[in-house]
Amino acid sequence: MPPQLEPPYEVILDRLRQGKVVPFVGAGASIVGRPEGSQWSDTAEFLPRGAELSSLLARKAAFASVSEDPQDQSDLLKVSAYYEQASGRDALRDELHAVLGRPYRPGALHTLLASIEGLRLIVTTNYDTLLESAFRAAKRPFDLVIYPKDSDQTGSGILYWASGSDSPSTLSPDELQVDLAQTTVIFKMHGTIDDRSAPQPKYDNFVITEDDYIDFLARMTSGTAVPKAFLRHFRGRSFLFLGYSLGDWNMRVVLRNLGREFEAQSQRGGASKHWAIQDHPSAVEQWLWASRGVNVYDQRIEAFVQKLQTVHG
Repeated sequence: MPPQLEPPYEVILDRLRQGKVVPFVGAGASIVGRPEGSQWSDTAEFLPRGAELSSLLARKAAFASVSEDPQDQSDLLKVSAYYEQASGRDALRDELHAVLGRPYRPGALHTLLASIEGLRLIVTTNYDTLLESAFRAAKRPFDLVIYPKDSDQTGSGILYWASGSDSPSTLSPDELQVDLAQTTVIFKMHGTIDDRSAPQPKYDNFVITEDDYIDFLARMTSGTAVPKAFLRHFRGRSFLFLGYSLGDWNMRVVLRNLGREFEAQSQRGGASKHWAIQDHPSAVEQWLWASRGVNVYDQRIEAFVQKLQTVHG
């Protein structure tokens, strides 16, 4: 067996500090530090995995009357769609807010990202507010941009909170003007929990059902899902994928959306290299990452963060 390759920690950290890396933060990042073998419950101090959230929704919506197959019951997209059909979108949003809107503590990865001064753009497909909490704890100002699946007034727009703002502006993706040489932005590509106005949340938004993903892809095709300022920022930069598996719908949608950027960089001779940190990627996943110019490293995020912290000092 060949030796296991290590990520280029110092290169990654240097380029994060220089604003030349865009981290993409997935679901696996939200459970960094979760005790080994622990079971999620309504009183847990850590977020549920996707399958655990799906099982909860399946139980409450009596999904077993449709299918008792454990694989179906752990399919969050399918179960969320059934919950919405059985009980309505408002009930689904309320349930998600009740589970995901608690004051969970940021993990080591969120804290590390918040400590890197030169980091300018972070993209996440997570609904939780762990990144925002970490930046607030570090007293680091940031702008917040949300893809607004459930906001009735936005049309094909986005929700934009300038740093320190209590309420968002609704802008078209072309209208967003932000200086990414000076400003740090968190872009929540698949919505968010609203932790500003609980217990009556106003800005909860979720891309979570199969139809939601179809709508999101339609907006990607029409160029109204991702602000043009972010697409310009992607050019010539590296992507760092954390907490994703290519078995996740989130990741497949993200990679599909970035397809043009991968192609453009390939035509430029692969000017930027990309990295993915994934625990035990399969041979097929390794091939799929490599086909997009992404070096995948078989490593737990906890170990990766620990090494970066050592280098960061």
